[in-house]
Amino acid sequence: MSITTGASACPPAAAAASQSGQERRPHRAGSQSGQARRPHWQGSATAVPGLLAFTGAIGSAEPHAHAAVQVLLVLDGEVTLTDRHDCRRPAQAAIIPAGVRHGLRAAPGTHGLLAYLDPAGPAGRAATARIAASGDADAVSTWQAAARPVTAAGPGAPAVVPGPAATYRTAGPHTGTGALPVPLSRALAAVPQLIDGPLLLGDLAARAGVSASRLGHLFAEHLHLPYPAWRRWARLLHAVEQVRAGATLTEAAHAAGFADSAHLTRTCRAMFGITPSQALAATGWNAPARSSR
Repeated sequence: MSITTGASACPPAAAAASQSGQERRPHRAGSQSGQARRPHWQGSATAVPGLLAFTGAIGSAEPHAHAAVQVLLVLDGEVTLTDRHDCRRPAQAAIIPAGVRHGLRAAPGTHGLLAYLDPAGPAGRAATARIAASGDADAVSTWQAAARPVTAAGPGAPAVVPGPAATYRTAGPHTGTGALPVPLSRALAAVPQLIDGPLLLGDLAARAGVSASRLGHLFAEHLHLPYPAWRRWARLLHAVEQVRAGATLTEAAHAAGFADSAHLTRTCRAMFGITPSQALAATGWNAPARSSR
């Protein structure tokens, strides 16, 4: 089956906008009618090693790029995705690669699942392999193609189905997601002990028994991310765990190696398109009142 990808395959912005009332009727900031129509994030979240998942009402997010592989499943309503080519497409399902800038606009009343997979884990590597087999990783059409279910006669990659269990599917024998190199596995295993400090690549390399440059190449080759981007993702996940355990955003930021809560807020907005406060309000993970943000 041939797959058309790239900016040339994208419908004009006006055509994409006509399929969504949210896109078709822009509103001025602060208008009452616009605020009434603007969808908000509201649901429940799960955080376990290698996975951060959100289920519920989907809101919109500013253009951003996170260091995780994102799986999107829309159960009702409509989400419009925008890629770096400024191509906009309504999407019911998509797998978005780590490190790729994209925007998300949800129509009012949209519900679904968003799962953020650690690119170092088997599910994240399986999802990345599906994207690589589907075309241009920067194109929204490729993200949609990667999420299409695979029939029994198709490749051994996992099918994406409407349900959280899909995020735990492992890859088949032809997806290129074998075991990580030993030095990279050793470096990843050392991260929890160093997360509250500088978490320098050289320190991890020393524990892994390789040079810093070699370890940096392994991150790029196997996780498809430069090390600094993966480190921001690891810090953000650790901060989430701290907030769930009762820490304020400031305490969580320091425990995860951020300079302060403002640093955490900037990183969260850059990776998810929303602030930590918005994320906490959406999931019900309310930080203690003494938090500064």
